[in-house]
Amino acid sequence: MSRYRACFEALRARKEKAFIPFFVIGDPDYKTSLRAVKASLEAGADMLELGIGFSDPIADGPSIQAADLRALKAGMTVNRCFEFIKDIRKFSDVPIGLLVYYNLLLRRGVSRFCRQAGKAGVDGILAADVPIEEAGPVIEGCKSSGVDPIFMVTPTTTDERLQKILVHADGFLYLVALLGVTGARGDLHPEALQLIRTVRSQTDLPVCVGFGISRPEHVRALSRAGADGAIVGSAIVNVIARNLRTRGKLPEALRRYVRTMKSQTLPGKS
Repeated sequence: MSRYRACFEALRARKEKAFIPFFVIGDPDYKTSLRAVKASLEAGADMLELGIGFSDPIADGPSIQAADLRALKAGMTVNRCFEFIKDIRKFSDVPIGLLVYYNLLLRRGVSRFCRQAGKAGVDGILAADVPIEEAGPVIEGCKSSGVDPIFMVTPTTTDERLQKILVHADGFLYLVALLGVTGARGDLHPEALQLIRTVRSQTDLPVCVGFGISRPEHVRALSRAGADGAIVGSAIVNVIARNLRTRGKLPEALRRYVRTMKSQTLPGKS
């Protein structure tokens, strides 16, 4: 049984939803980033979504773009990112998803990248800029390496394309809560709730929602609409950015935020 399946089944048995923080690996430096990840897990995060710093992250807004640049400036490479994941595996067995851009896979070789990711401890790979029609090499590389291929579904995904995605997707579906790039938002767009209901009616695969999720009430609304988890990226990265000059305070700041968000996934909140 995959880590994703085991984790989602355990959460469902407890009537909980997953809280999934996103980190750019190595932001703002290797050791601080590892402490940040560990603090989020100590505070109750159920899974991790990790990004590899990239120079042209077209799906990301200013917060994650800045985090990418900090990580790259700190000397992060694909090899160091795999070492980072191996370090996480020394203290945690939670599912780890890797959100990357296709150029990183292509340059290394898709099969080789997936194989190395799987050996490092990655459970799922989402290539953010690869449409399902061109995803054959990624799907093959993932499945031959024991890694789940994860795909995004957006409010503009047609029923025809959704069915193509469902043929190959595993682990969970990443539902995009709004059109545009990543970034913390004040309000949850109504389209996100409708998207959950639409996708949920067509698959038993877990559905997790990201893009713009930043507040406890967002998590609560997603849970009530039937989502299996909430993915929070920019708001997590913003906590890191606010503590760049006080890095010793970062772990506790993240623990407070994660505890608050995770509390909205517990029974009685959805």
